[in-house]
Amino acid sequence: MQAAWNHVLITGASSGLGRALAEACAQPGAVLHLSGRDAARLEEAAAACRAKGADVRPVVMDVRDAAAMACWIAAAGRLDLVIANAGISAGTGGDTEPAAQAARIFETNLTGVLNTALPAIEAMARQAPGADGVRGRIAVIASLAAFVAAPGAPAYCASKAAVQRWAEALDASERRRGIRLHAICPGYVRTPMTARNAFPMPFLMDAEEAARRTLSGIARGRVRVAYPLPTYAMARFAGALPPAVTAWFFSRLPAKAAEG
Repeated sequence: MQAAWNHVLITGASSGLGRALAEACAQPGAVLHLSGRDAARLEEAAAACRAKGADVRPVVMDVRDAAAMACWIAAAGRLDLVIANAGISAGTGGDTEPAAQAARIFETNLTGVLNTALPAIEAMARQAPGADGVRGRIAVIASLAAFVAAPGAPAYCASKAAVQRWAEALDASERRRGIRLHAICPGYVRTPMTARNAFPMPFLMDAEEAARRTLSGIARGRVRVAYPLPTYAMARFAGALPPAVTAWFFSRLPAKAAEG
C-alpha cells in the first residue's frame, strides 16, 4: 500500500479491480469496509484480505440503494479513503442501445458513484485532518472511455465521463475543506467483465497492476490518474476526432454484449 490509509471503504470489492484494490490496501491495522452484490465472492475477497492481517467488514450492498449506502457509510466511522469502484458495462455491437440497459448503466455507474461519494464527503467533513492535513480522500473509478464517444457503448462512455468530470471539478473546492477527490481512468484491465469483450484490448493489464497504479496516483495527490500512457494518448486523440470519423472507426470493430 502506498500510504497510511488505515480506514478504507471500497464498493464493488468482490472481484476485478475492486478486489485487487482491497487486497492492496489490506495490512495489519487496516480496517476495510467492503461491499459487493455477490455474497460468496465478497466473502472470498474478505478472506484474502484477512489473511494479510486486515480487519475486514464486508456487506452485501447495491450502490443504487441510496438510503442503504448512506446508512452504511455513516456507520463506518472514520474513513481515510473511499473508492467508488462498483460499475457495469455493456456492448451493443453498434445497434441502438436498449432503454433498460442505458438506465441500468447510468444508475450504477453514475448514481451509484454519487450514492457513495456524497455521504462520504459529508462524513469526512466532520473528521479531524490526518498528519498530511487531509480529512479524507475519495476516488471514483472512471475509465479512459470517458474521453471517447464510442458508438457501441454510449451509456458507459457518458457515465464514466460524468463521474470523471464531476470528481475533477469538485476537488478544486473540496480541497479547501481538506477533502481530496481523484478521478481514476484505467485502460483495459483483465477482469471477468473485460474477458467477455470480443475486440482487441491494447495494453491489457492485470487487476493487481491497475490497483498499484491507482493507489500510487492517489498517494501522489493526482486529481486525474490515467493509465497506461499509450492507451490514454490514443483515447485523447480519438476523442478529438470529429464524431463521424469516430463512428466510422468503431463500426469496423466487433463487439459483444457484456455486463459485470
